[in-house]
Amino acid sequence: MTQGDNALGLPDPAVRRPVPGFDVTYVKPTITRPNIEVGDFTYYSGLDFEACVTHHYEFYGDKLVIGRFCQIAAGVEFVMNGANHQMNAASTFPFYILERWDAEAPGLDRLGSRGDTVVGNDVWIGQNAVILPGVHIGDGAVIGQRAVVGSDVEPYTIVAGNPARPIRRRLDPELIALLLAFKWWDRPVAEINALIPLLSNPDTDTVKTGLRQRLAP
Repeated sequence: MTQGDNALGLPDPAVRRPVPGFDVTYVKPTITRPNIEVGDFTYYSGLDFEACVTHHYEFYGDKLVIGRFCQIAAGVEFVMNGANHQMNAASTFPFYILERWDAEAPGLDRLGSRGDTVVGNDVWIGQNAVILPGVHIGDGAVIGQRAVVGSDVEPYTIVAGNPARPIRRRLDPELIALLLAFKWWDRPVAEINALIPLLSNPDTDTVKTGLRQRLAP
């Protein structure tokens, strides 16, 4: 955001509480951990987003990366790789973390890290959903309430259930392709503000026409 944006009175991603009187938080300005990255204007329906990220230990080296304009409901949990137990041995019991057991910690390769958890832009994650380690969620996806997401989610796809399964694409293929090409979430704040009538329009033909015009060379 530029000084000019501030002068115009546009939304400020550095504000922590964008809805006065409600427990809604812009996440980015609250982050203290180096292994969490969150884009501008992503919000959480609560006050302590980092408490939603569990088993996240720096020695694992995994990151939680979330894009811009995501909507994260109350009770969502991002389970990171530190929750893993050794699965390629006779027992999964973690003797090595408990006192007085003669056991050395297995290497990360034996614990089976699934890598970074990555959430795209404009993703809506419903209340009490659980995102498991290493999942990649595409732009524009919707995660249903109480869903347990253990595998990747394609852009603009609605998933629900335990384990989460695709329900349907949220938009038709042509509109999805236009939105992924246009990437409205990466535009300047003033431009996004002006785009709200288009982005909020349920008439998909009008939206397609508007996006084609803006994408034309």
